[in-house]
Amino acid sequence: MKLDILAVGSHPDDVELSCAGTIAKEVDRGKKVGILDLTRGELGTRGTAETRDTEAAEAAKILGVKMRHNLEFSDGFFMNNTSHQLEIIKILRRYRPEIVLCNAIEDRHIDHGKGAKLVSDACFLSGLRKIETIHDRNKQEAWRPKHVFHYIQWKNIEPDFVVDISGYIDKKVEAVKAYKTQFFDVDSKEPQTPISSSNFLDSITYRARDLGRIINTDHGEGFTAERYVAVDSVFDLI
Repeated sequence: MKLDILAVGSHPDDVELSCAGTIAKEVDRGKKVGILDLTRGELGTRGTAETRDTEAAEAAKILGVKMRHNLEFSDGFFMNNTSHQLEIIKILRRYRPEIVLCNAIEDRHIDHGKGAKLVSDACFLSGLRKIETIHDRNKQEAWRPKHVFHYIQWKNIEPDFVVDISGYIDKKVEAVKAYKTQFFDVDSKEPQTPISSSNFLDSITYRARDLGRIINTDHGEGFTAERYVAVDSVFDLI
């Protein structure tokens, strides 16, 4: 199966929190979208790796993605090295996405910036035919995505472009809330974390609303680009 978009997160819920509106919109437009999680989020204060697995599957169902895979790298300790890069390259060559969406280039959690660089490097290396990888006993062909974009997470990084997700904020919030062990729940007995407050849950909507305000729409999601974003015509811009 060939994907149009592969969204990658260091942890389950990274993608939902940051670009679920964009994913839902493109799925509705008929694009094939997949999600790749690098870790199971096993170091998270709340919940377990097993509850994250269940929550991630539910979120994928809500968004309507074609596939979701977890590489089971070590949460907090994965590295940008040959072995980790090769595992991502195998996924890229298997699904051949045109666009990769991945972690913020810099963020509060160390895995986010680390994951961003790891995925970006793997996307480049995946295009080198002398790097050999095998899937189902067959040699994989080289493949390099056309674009690598980084979504925005905890820090308010200035976006290079904003996607209009008006009409999809409810679906985004629904996908986020699939991670019920992680986010605000008045009845939860779990320890409090920076992302378990009601303010954080509300921030998903008010950040999207603010980005929407800036581009004169209802809601938006921001991304940074590694190189200039080209358009065919000035009329392609909102």
